[in-house]
Amino acid sequence: MFGLFKRDPAKKLQKAYEQKLEQAMQAARNGDMRTNASLTEEAEALRREIEKTKIG
Repeated sequence: MFGLFKRDPAKKLQKAYEQKLEQAMQAARNGDMRTNASLTEEAEALRREIEKTKIG
Protein backbone atom coordinates (compact mmCIF):
# COMPACT_ATOMS: atom_id res chain seq x y z
CA MET A 1 0.00 0.00 0.00
CA PHE A 2 2.74 2.46 0.89
CA GLY A 3 4.74 1.45 -2.18
CA LEU A 4 2.23 3.45 -4.19
CA PHE A 5 3.89 6.71 -3.12
CA LYS A 6 7.46 5.49 -3.43
CA ARG A 7 9.43 7.16 -6.22
CA ASP A 8 10.93 5.06 -8.96
CA PRO A 9 14.75 5.40 -8.84
CA ALA A 10 15.06 4.09 -12.41
CA LYS A 11 13.06 7.05 -13.69
CA LYS A 12 15.54 9.55 -12.23
CA LEU A 13 18.48 7.54 -13.59
CA GLN A 14 16.82 7.34 -17.02
CA LYS A 15 16.50 11.13 -17.16
CA ALA A 16 20.17 11.59 -16.19
CA TYR A 17 21.14 8.99 -18.82
CA GLU A 18 19.27 10.82 -21.55
CA GLN A 19 20.83 14.14 -20.53
CA LYS A 20 24.34 12.66 -20.69
CA LEU A 21 23.67 11.26 -24.16
CA GLU A 22 22.38 14.66 -25.29
CA GLN A 23 25.49 16.37 -23.93
CA ALA A 24 27.70 13.78 -25.66
CA MET A 25 25.91 14.40 -28.96
CA GLN A 26 26.43 18.15 -28.63
CA ALA A 27 30.12 17.63 -27.87
CA ALA A 28 30.47 15.42 -30.95
CA ARG A 29 28.77 18.05 -33.10
CA ASN A 30 31.24 20.62 -31.81
CA GLY A 31 34.14 18.33 -32.68
CA ASP A 32 35.16 17.65 -29.06
CA MET A 33 35.67 13.91 -29.26
CA ARG A 34 37.42 13.66 -25.89
CA THR A 35 34.43 15.14 -24.07
CA ASN A 36 32.10 13.01 -26.19
CA ALA A 37 33.90 9.85 -25.10
CA SER A 38 33.88 10.90 -21.46
CA LEU A 39 30.17 11.73 -21.45
CA THR A 40 29.31 8.53 -23.31
CA GLU A 41 31.22 6.53 -20.71
CA GLU A 42 29.28 8.25 -17.92
CA ALA A 43 26.02 7.55 -19.75
CA GLU A 44 26.88 3.87 -20.03
CA ALA A 45 27.59 3.71 -16.30
CA LEU A 46 24.13 5.19 -15.70
CA ARG A 47 22.61 2.63 -18.06
CA ARG A 48 24.18 -0.18 -16.07
CA GLU A 49 22.71 1.30 -12.87
CA ILE A 50 19.29 1.40 -14.53
CA GLU A 51 19.61 -2.26 -15.44
CA LYS A 52 20.57 -3.11 -11.85
CA THR A 53 17.49 -1.35 -10.47
CA LYS A 54 15.22 -3.14 -12.91
CA ILE A 55 16.65 -6.54 -11.99
CA GLY A 56 16.84 -6.02 -8.24
